[in-house]
Amino acid sequence: MPKFDAFSVSGDKVMGLITPYRVEIVQGNVVTKEQLAQVKPGMTRMQAREALGSPLLTDVFHESRWDYVFTIRRQGAAPQNRHIQLTFDGDKLSKIDAPDDLPTEKEFIAAINTLKGSGKEPKLELTEEERKALPPPVRQAAASAPDPIGPTRDYPPLEARR
Repeated sequence: MPKFDAFSVSGDKVMGLITPYRVEIVQGNVVTKEQLAQVKPGMTRMQAREALGSPLLTDVFHESRWDYVFTIRRQGAAPQNRHIQLTFDGDKLSKIDAPDDLPTEKEFIAAINTLKGSGKEPKLELTEEERKALPPPVRQAAASAPDPIGPTRDYPPLEARR
């Protein structure tokens, strides 16, 4: 006769029925192909930081090395791990070590989208016809300053005092 354990855990399911909630863990810097394309050897540290953001790791013993590490674990999506290393010679970028499979921005969004809706991207701009169909904005008269509440005092300008 098979033994039944009320608290058995197999894979991601508890008692074979319930999937427990897993906390979403996102750490580090998301670096896409578009961002990495902006970074070229010979750039200054400030230019590299403007393109990629602040590095996740900087080492006191290796001041010439910046590490951009990114990890994400989401329920319903495959975990992702990426590591990009920039090496500097003085203030100039000398070497870029990055994986060949960096995603584009759209690929990254598609990879972390666990909702997988209709597949249509949301419309972000109105067409010219839609803009013309909008009602004109209502112009409000300039509001006068409200009457002050409580006692008012009139002070002379500071420059006049001596």
